[in-house]
Amino acid sequence: MPSTSLRRSAGQISGEDIVVEAAWLYYHDGLNQNEIARRLKVSRATVVNYLQEARERGFINITLAAEPFTNHRIARELCGTLGLRAAYVLPDGQGSEQEQSERVVRGAANWLPALLEPGDRLGVAWGRTIYDMASHIEPVRIRDIEVIQLIGSMATPYGFSAEVCSANVARKLDAKCVNLHAPAILSAPEVAATLRKEAIIAAQLEAIDQCNKTMFAVGSCDYDSHIVTSGIATHDDLDWYVAHGAAGVLCGRFIDANGEPVHGPLDERIIGVEQLALRGKQMGLLVSSGKEKTLAMLAALRGGYATHLVTSQTSARRLLKLAERSEAAA
Repeated sequence: MPSTSLRRSAGQISGEDIVVEAAWLYYHDGLNQNEIARRLKVSRATVVNYLQEARERGFINITLAAEPFTNHRIARELCGTLGLRAAYVLPDGQGSEQEQSERVVRGAANWLPALLEPGDRLGVAWGRTIYDMASHIEPVRIRDIEVIQLIGSMATPYGFSAEVCSANVARKLDAKCVNLHAPAILSAPEVAATLRKEAIIAAQLEAIDQCNKTMFAVGSCDYDSHIVTSGIATHDDLDWYVAHGAAGVLCGRFIDANGEPVHGPLDERIIGVEQLALRGKQMGLLVSSGKEKTLAMLAALRGGYATHLVTSQTSARRLLKLAERSEAAA
């Protein structure tokens, strides 16, 4: 962009040009938002909107080097204690647990492209964490990437479905998307078995088996967890699984405190990846934080489903303390 363009007044710039102008002044020339507002003769709030639009339209690609988040002490301790290849730990900031969760989502979005290579087949779970993460991934092109939905569709309180998560990730990565065109849970095992035999569903389930990398969050076994609010499990179902040792939820299925599958009445009705099929991947990226998720996170890590973790400092400390107490009790 020629330097003379930086001296144009807002009256001479319109539409896309002024968005680009604001982005250039902020990211290239280092002006603050108040200085840009004076330069363009608009309000500071308008400048904020311009910068947000520039990011959303892909005019700006913002990335942070992973090393400060993966090389400090607590990240290395997580790897040593829990057998991870890498952990990306976000500082807590001054805000609430919700703010910590938002930071974790943004950190995962920043890290993901660096974890992918041409030819990868990335299996994507669903939920608010994955949906929000997809919205923050900066558009990038990696040759011959395929994104595959890991669990069928379901009713959701979030305003989006499982296929939206995988489709949004695929769009940001300029990847082919394989959605799973089936409900996550059927009314009876026989119905689910019949549906799995349909050619299109069988092909999509086979694509899941070809994933070499996965990306997922975990759910708790609380009554307000997403497996209940999405309609997969009732409170009675949840009580049954908890009574049989369930400690967390992974892609719509239950695992115990050691990460082993807890098989029960829902399993034959579910359309989607099974727990053991998520083990042994080149990469399993777990993105989670929050006090209510700690037990489920530790279960997923112990079960060998994750090779990489993105979490907050507070959640990292909780994980380490819980792992230490469990080892002492054993």
